[in-house]
Amino acid sequence: MKQLMITALMAVLVLLALLSAPPLAVADDEIKARLRGVEEVPAVSTVASGRFRGEINNDSIAYELSYSGLEGAVRQAHIHVGQRGVNGAIVVFLCQTEFNRDPTNLAPFCPQSGTVTGTLRAANMTGLAVPQGIAPGQFAEFVKAIRAGVAYVNVHSAGAGDVAGNFTGGEIRGQIKADDDD
Repeated sequence: MKQLMITALMAVLVLLALLSAPPLAVADDEIKARLRGVEEVPAVSTVASGRFRGEINNDSIAYELSYSGLEGAVRQAHIHVGQRGVNGAIVVFLCQTEFNRDPTNLAPFCPQSGTVTGTLRAANMTGLAVPQGIAPGQFAEFVKAIRAGVAYVNVHSAGAGDVAGNFTGGEIRGQIKADDDD
């Protein structure tokens, strides 16, 4: 009987230790966005659509961006900091073209239609979001913005849309949602 009580007490103590332990670093958060013209600011009418998926894993984000139906020639795709309905600064390029180069030169090249994959790290961060408090190398701040729901993906094109002949602000956009959104 005494041995059973000791075993039960030990089990309770182990359980309490596990429950009171500080959480491990948050990793492997899935993020996603559905890209449509109506999400652009201002909204645009286009048949184009896209999908963004990623996985935050400590100091990197592995991603896949797919899009099709762009009415103009693809120019670039990025992640910006900005809440829904507000334009914000570019933090990282998801893909680049000869016309619009990634200043870090780390992004893959954009297909006209299809899928691009990559991994984002601190080295991929541009200096364009400094006025919004996210400087190059501050990857944790970038991830914090994503988890807070204040980051979006957009794909830009040229040769269609407005009077100037392109969708200057982007043709399709989607707010990023993290699986741990509160």
